[in-house]
Amino acid sequence: MELRELLEEAEKACSQSYAPYSHFRVGAALLTAEGEVITGINVENRSFGLTNCAERTALFTALTRGIREFKAIAVYAPDGESPTSPCGACRQVLSEFVDGDFKVIFGNTVDNYVITTMGELFPYSDLHDLKERL
Repeated sequence: MELRELLEEAEKACSQSYAPYSHFRVGAALLTAEGEVITGINVENRSFGLTNCAERTALFTALTRGIREFKAIAVYAPDGESPTSPCGACRQVLSEFVDGDFKVIFGNTVDNYVITTMGELFPYSDLHDLKERL
């Protein structure tokens, strides 16, 4: 699957976003090592700290299904003026399950996007196995 196609899947998921407070809709599409696409949306709550991001929704769904190997994630947020990258919490959670070469694409339209890697978005994220290397 091409990364742009993955972004289109995130765009489709975004239509189900639950964002009645911020009105900032987000959809995510997580590509598994087996080629399956698992989508997620942001789900807000009036207690804003209990809101869950689309990226984590997709990842948690995959983990619930026993899937632990991933190739890429796409994040689609049409309500921003420019592409919106995964937040720090999502970067931290994703880094638990992916390496620095994991592909990340994010855009606010399917024609305006950024392609990067987890290593570029979250430098030194692979240090969670530091004890094993010492």
